[in-house]
Amino acid sequence: MVQLEEVEDEEFDRVQVGEKAYNDDDDFTDTDSEISNDDLPLAEPSETLTDRLLALRDMVPPSARRRLAAGYDALKTYTWSGLMLGGKTMWVVSTSALLLGVPFALALVEEQQVVEMEKEQRMREMGNEVSLA
Repeated sequence: MVQLEEVEDEEFDRVQVGEKAYNDDDDFTDTDSEISNDDLPLAEPSETLTDRLLALRDMVPPSARRRLAAGYDALKTYTWSGLMLGGKTMWVVSTSALLLGVPFALALVEEQQVVEMEKEQRMREMGNEVSLA
């Protein structure tokens, strides 16, 4: 097995000429902690999802919330009005089609039957004339 050994560079630690003694480590905060929290039991959150969502309300300024709420209300009103108008329009179209279309279709079918009967009658008359002649 290979063992690694850290070798410190002496030139890196030495203060150079003209450089003031400033420690960069003062501003550094370690975000990658070597201490693992995996061994600690997970505590149940004391706040619910609803509490967290309500807390998000504080992140949005009141003026922006008012504009968003007004936009949402306007969209909801226009959508509802459009759906109601569409429903009423569909009702008018469907009832008009039933009240006007069905009798028209029946009359058209009856007219076609009359035309067929007349055509058949003429064919018989022509057949009778041919057989008599």
